Amino acid sequence: MIMSEEIKALVRTIVEYSINVEENEKVLIMYYTDDSLEMVKELMHNIIKRKGIPMYKRMDKQLDALVLRESKEGITDLLEHYAEFEMNNFDSIIYVKHTENEYETKSVPIEMINLKDEKCKKWDEIRVNKRKWVLFNYPSLVDAYKAHMSMDEFRQYAFDVMNVDYSLMEEKLKPLKELMERTDKVHMVGPNTDITFSIKGMPAIPCCGKANIPDGEIYTAPIRDSVNGIITYNTPSPYRGNIYNNISLTFQNGKIINATCSEDNEELNKIFDTDEGARYVGEFSFGVNPKVLYPMGDILYDEKIKGSIHFTPGMAYGDCDNGNTSSIHWDLVWIQRAEYGGGEVYFDDVLIRKDGLFVLDSLKDLNNL
Repeated sequence: MIMSEEIKALVRTIVEYSINVEENEKVLIMYYTDDSLEMVKELMHNIIKRKGIPMYKRMDKQLDALVLRESKEGITDLLEHYAEFEMNNFDSIIYVKHTENEYETKSVPIEMINLKDEKCKKWDEIRVNKRKWVLFNYPSLVDAYKAHMSMDEFRQYAFDVMNVDYSLMEEKLKPLKELMERTDKVHMVGPNTDITFSIKGMPAIPCCGKANIPDGEIYTAPIRDSVNGIITYNTPSPYRGNIYNNISLTFQNGKIINATCSEDNEELNKIFDTDEGARYVGEFSFGVNPKVLYPMGDILYDEKIKGSIHFTPGMAYGDCDNGNTSSIHWDLVWIQRAEYGGGEVYFDDVLIRKDGLFVLDSLKDLNNL
């Protein structure tokens, strides 16, 4: 296989910019498909060039599901030990995801998933908050199908989206970062949505290719008990082997008191009953990637959609910690562009974005990234 220039560029971005590999740094590459093997090799070559120490781990979603479905509870202790080993022995992690079957874990008992998540929560929090990491999807046939493209078209689209100018994006996000950090009250209105919360004193974190690829968002966290009202999301939301549509959440003093969707409300509420923090919000974010315009049911892409927000039940990130801990972190996306029904965002009663476009002069550059 001849390595395309797009893949080489992405590998350079990951190794030199996203995780910025240093001498003697131990890097774990986790990958799911042999389709990405040449890219994994290129990652290893580039890490070695920078005098890092690469290691690899081949993953398999079918086997992951089988282990949880058919093993006894003791398997979660072993999975916890594996997670502990990885966090204690690697400085950074590269996740090369590959979408095959969103329903692979559908038959796994929810109790086993919850137990595994609880056992590994400590190490997941260390991974997210104290290790360098980057996550990206290697293009798959399933991705192409979800995006309504041929495989060749989707492959080109995926690498175009992943290789945007992240340095330029970071520069143009500075005025929004400053505004968010001056803001107290946020008010969002739209179809079946009228919700308020405070972000007073919380930092705003631009995401420009350092952890997720494709990237393009800026997030903060609401004050934990400040969320009141209703929000309705308009993108498909996959989680734990199911896909949910038209999720609508009602909040009172920060807590989800009612949750509905177009599918199975009982299964939906089981997610929010995972632990206490699952019914509180850990993240509020604007999506700004100029090349991601339509949902495809893959959160790595959908949460970056231009003109969207995501409002995330579950764990808060360590660099923007509102005190909410949970073993879930579910990015639910509302596209606010006019063709999706529109929506408005107010900061301290001032309109800052309407129908997915920033209206303040200081922010209009973000409409043309």
